[in-house]
Amino acid sequence: QVQLVESGGGLVQPGGSLRLSCVISGTSFSYYEMGWFRRTAEGGPREVVALFGINNKITYSDSVRGRFTISRDEGANTLYLHMENLKPEDTAIYYCKNAIHWGQGTLVAVSP
Repeated sequence: QVQLVESGGGLVQPGGSLRLSCVISGTSFSYYEMGWFRRTAEGGPREVVALFGINNKITYSDSVRGRFTISRDEGANTLYLHMENLKPEDTAIYYCKNAIHWGQGTLVAVSP
């Protein structure tokens, strides 16, 4: 059974930092598409935050480039998202994705 379990979300003040983790079990890392998405509004689409693609190419959305860093540790079966200088507009549910599989999401709330 494939499982992706995110953790590390929470409430943080603007300018603060968080690190999200996603532990993956039941499958291997995807070297086609693996990364983080977020949904800012109920019922809205999940938008790309950061992705590993083919040949380890990393893509960031314009809104997070320079503030967020994606990384992965295959030995620990874990995908990470390090977020710095967080802004209120980063408030969202963050999801990890590995090929066709999704985690359940973790809430990040940025507020004074």
